Amino acid sequence: MPSKADTVIARTIGIDTGKNTLHVIGLDEKGAIVLRERVSRTRIAARFVNVPPCLIGIEAGMASHHVARELVALGHEVKQVPPAYSRPFRQGHKNDFRDAHAVAEAVERPSTRCVPIKTDEQLDLQALHRVRSRLISNRTAVINQIRGFLLEHGLPVRQGHHFLRRQLPQLLATRTDVLSPRMIRIIENLTADWKYLDERIERVTDEIEALSRADEGCQRLITVPGIGPIISSAMVAAIGNGAAYCKGRDFAAWLGLVPKQMSTGDRTILGRISKRVTAYNNIALGKLRDVRGNYFTDRAALHHITDANRFGVGRRIAHPAAHVGVERKP
Repeated sequence: MPSKADTVIARTIGIDTGKNTLHVIGLDEKGAIVLRERVSRTRIAARFVNVPPCLIGIEAGMASHHVARELVALGHEVKQVPPAYSRPFRQGHKNDFRDAHAVAEAVERPSTRCVPIKTDEQLDLQALHRVRSRLISNRTAVINQIRGFLLEHGLPVRQGHHFLRRQLPQLLATRTDVLSPRMIRIIENLTADWKYLDERIERVTDEIEALSRADEGCQRLITVPGIGPIISSAMVAAIGNGAAYCKGRDFAAWLGLVPKQMSTGDRTILGRISKRVTAYNNIALGKLRDVRGNYFTDRAALHHITDANRFGVGRRIAHPAAHVGVERKP
């Protein structure tokens, strides 16, 4: 079996991505393996520079967008295949070469939904959202730790960080009977961490909002009731201009606004709302499921919620199903 692509012509190439190495499998017109090679990530562009243009499927994942852009620059047709769609094509036990073979098989199917290649601007915007998400998680951890320390000394505080922020100075100043000087110092240091994280989150949020105001796609999305700078920029970072979706219902299915289907035979079985979107976007975008706006991320856009409430569905049925009902109306 040849191991160099210079001596064979592969119609389809599948690449399994890794941290430092990429495993490559090439298939000819009959589907036979004509290329089986392990390539360093830093040498992938040099390795394919003399390969005739062909269809390349790369497993969507870590740093796959950068590799895909390098291969597109060489004239290849590159598609990123989600691991969930290539897994059914893997035969036998799992290893990197079989994963690459499965990617090559999946990318040839016209029904395979591939991941669009992100631009550098999208990756930068996505990085800002991920940093903001991490800072918010760290702030929540600090708040919970302060609340736990106070509770261990018999000082419960009403749920909500606003109440804790308001009552904390008074508790530290007046409840010295149950709080030792060491514990007061620990809580004051945690409060300083809380303030620092608030400042970091504010700076990152301001940068995201500035990018949202300068982006044409974000500005179009902001015109939708209930969407503000945070949600619009997260949506643009995730799907770009939305060209990967043929219609709005495809995007609604990706977002998770459709019930999970488990139908068989003549029976149509619909389960709960699928929430198929990624974890971060489930937080940023999934909050749109509440048509009454109680948990919207963009508080500045709450005045638009009256457009959704005019259907009167939020008062009768559960929020996810109510929002799906709004989505289906003309």
